[in-house]
Amino acid sequence: MTISFGGLATGLDTNGIIDAIMNVERQPLARLETDKTWLNNRLSAFTELDSKLNTFLDSIANLGDPDVLAKRSVSLSSSDYFSATVSSEALAGTSYQVEVLSIAQVQKTVSDAGFADKTSNTFGTGTLNLTVGTTTTGIEITAENNSLEGIMQAINDAGLGVTASIINDGTASPYRLMLTGEDVGTSFSLDTTGLTGGTDTLGTFTDTQTATQAHIQVDGIDIYSDNNTISEAIPGVTLDLTQTSTGTTTRVDVELNKTSIQSTIEEFAKGYNEVIQFITGQSTMGDTEAGVLAGDAGINSIKRHLQNMLTDPYSNSGVFSTLSELGFETQKDGTLVVNSEKLSDAIDTNLDSVTSLLAGDDGQSGLASEFQDYLESMTDSSNGMLAGRKEAINNNIEQIDAQIERTEARLAKREETLRAQYLAMEQLVSQWNSTGDYLMQQLDSISSLSKK
Repeated sequence: MTISFGGLATGLDTNGIIDAIMNVERQPLARLETDKTWLNNRLSAFTELDSKLNTFLDSIANLGDPDVLAKRSVSLSSSDYFSATVSSEALAGTSYQVEVLSIAQVQKTVSDAGFADKTSNTFGTGTLNLTVGTTTTGIEITAENNSLEGIMQAINDAGLGVTASIINDGTASPYRLMLTGEDVGTSFSLDTTGLTGGTDTLGTFTDTQTATQAHIQVDGIDIYSDNNTISEAIPGVTLDLTQTSTGTTTRVDVELNKTSIQSTIEEFAKGYNEVIQFITGQSTMGDTEAGVLAGDAGINSIKRHLQNMLTDPYSNSGVFSTLSELGFETQKDGTLVVNSEKLSDAIDTNLDSVTSLLAGDDGQSGLASEFQDYLESMTDSSNGMLAGRKEAINNNIEQIDAQIERTEARLAKREETLRAQYLAMEQLVSQWNSTGDYLMQQLDSISSLSKK
């Protein structure tokens, strides 16, 4: 960095003069920076509007889903014996009495005898006969696999629907063979008499759990299942059995989930209001100050289109044709409030028509779909109006950046030229001063000589 001291010869504040000149010449650069700040503010506003429109779009997805609008709730008089879930296919306003007589389980059986060693080949050889259901299959045991582990592996390798394992009961002879069925309700048995020789015998087995199907009664009707999850005993309701309740019934009540439906509709209103309030705030024309999006015809068009979609009648098969009939009320500032009482009455008296208006029916789209199509066209990242606005702003910012770069380079060169010019002036004045001093010295010398 070059250090200069201006005005040493002339007595002028040359640095101050140059700075003043440059401040004047930098004014166009300041205007460019102001323009860039304004464009960045517009870009931020368009980006935020894009985000709010997409959030609004997400809330509309539920509004256009018939299953969400027809959502049911299920309650149980006791949760001791089973849990329940419900779909929109369940019949609202119905109740059922359910008794759990048995739960689905596989057969489990264990050898009565325990063995001190599980790896020694101490059992007889020959054929183990495993009967699963009505089918009997022989499993060969040889001198190579006649240990407890070998027998376990041979049963598992046979793949007959029975799994063998070895448990340790902690006694002096702890190892026992456990057999577990794979299919609910299918019984099995193991005949060990086909094994001969050896010092150990498997002996007899005792069932620790019998194979049974799930058995429930719904309003006195017997229902059987190979699974503890029963989904067709009650329309639209799935029961997950946990234990038997013999002699005790549990009441199952199915109702329309009005809270969920109202929440979905209120979420729509919330998303709509956030969009309208943002557009209003950013596009307001004030006496002294205006929003950064003021005067943008596209933004005002979005607002008008959304407002028209709320109030225009919509043809459908139901008795409702406008959102106002569902309790939507427009305020002076353009936002919505939902009249909960009016909405509740509409749901109670004609849920099908509410669904028809919002989600559509008979192949005809509903209002939710109309909102979705419009918002998607506005927020499309390739061809949407907002994407076009943001692209144009970014192009303008790039042009300003290039102009700022050129201007800064020109100003830097201009300042360099000014400093060189003033330095040359200082040097010239300094030379004049030196010449003047020399001449004065010579005149003084001549004057002194003449006096002598």
